[in-house]
Amino acid sequence: MTKPKLIVPQHIWDGKAAEKKKKEIEKVPTPTGWRMVLFPLKLKEKTKSGLYLTDDTIQQSQVATNVAKVLKMGPSCYKDKERYPEGPWCKEGDWVLITTYAGSRIRVEDGELRIVNDDEIIATVEDPRDILPKNIF
Repeated sequence: MTKPKLIVPQHIWDGKAAEKKKKEIEKVPTPTGWRMVLFPLKLKEKTKSGLYLTDDTIQQSQVATNVAKVLKMGPSCYKDKERYPEGPWCKEGDWVLITTYAGSRIRVEDGELRIVNDDEIIATVEDPRDILPKNIF
């Protein structure tokens, strides 16, 4: 028995072509409330010394990393003047430090995203290469 084919009008969904046209940032979920979406630092496939890393090693390092880039912020991030009298701790585009296993994980095509609360940011970093071991870049 064959599976029934789902019929969707062309103007509603034109399959993979429409998805490819989307910019990468448009695919990132929009956080709600005081949450923010982070992209954990991802290792390159080849180390400085010439070793090739497996996909599993790269994915595991992304899960365990504590350095991430802020992609999107929810509408209530850092709005509480009592908790954040000095203003926001970070902004979209900043590199931040979080605890190793902080936040909820979402698998995406290029690795994973994390959704964390605004108070889970430990510090901001100008350049993650300044604080990570030199042999991983």
